[in-house]
Amino acid sequence: MQCVILAAGKGTRMRPLTDNCPKPLILVCDKPILQHIVEALPEEIDEIIIVVSYLEEQIRAYCGEDFCGRKVMYVHQNNPAGGTGSALLCARELLTDKFMVLNGDDIHGAKALRAAVEEEHAILAVYSKTPELFGVLEKNEDGTLKAIIEKPRHPTSNLVNTGGFVTDVSLFEHNVAVSVSGEVYVTVMLTRSAGLYSIKIIEQDFWLPIGYPEDIAIAEAVLCPKEN
Repeated sequence: MQCVILAAGKGTRMRPLTDNCPKPLILVCDKPILQHIVEALPEEIDEIIIVVSYLEEQIRAYCGEDFCGRKVMYVHQNNPAGGTGSALLCARELLTDKFMVLNGDDIHGAKALRAAVEEEHAILAVYSKTPELFGVLEKNEDGTLKAIIEKPRHPTSNLVNTGGFVTDVSLFEHNVAVSVSGEVYVTVMLTRSAGLYSIKIIEQDFWLPIGYPEDIAIAEAVLCPKEN
């Protein structure tokens, strides 16, 4: 099974740490974020496709063609500001069947990733105290995904999207227009998919998004707490 890792962005919110280092290679507990991600992948994932752009030569050099026992391929995103949908579309020609998608700056627990690959279609989620900052998940009566509402002013739930999901190549049958901000949102593609087949919501008990420099200390307090 394949896993696409979206790692093309400039990481502007992480400056100055990303001035000379791509965000996925920033160290957390003396290990790049990207390595934390790959080490948590279930054994079903035997091939990784990394979408790269900003300082991509560093990522290519670090991961090579075989990383943590998995084959690695790379695709270049010409417009890294084009959104998650645009990034995923770059990998379209390399995808063959069912696959997982993860952001290159989020550390996930292995348990949820394992549960996700057991489903034909799944999306990872957590409960947040600030759902208005994320994509909020709406459920069908049977608990499956109905829609993803991006950063709503009045959230109807505090269950939010963490950016990880499992799907197959049928996702690319949904043509999504470029938004007014110039981005293509994969969440729109997933919402359209949810109208055609069941997407199971996997509630996570472990998720560490690294969006700002201060998030590194938060993650390290969890992953490698210092003894007093």
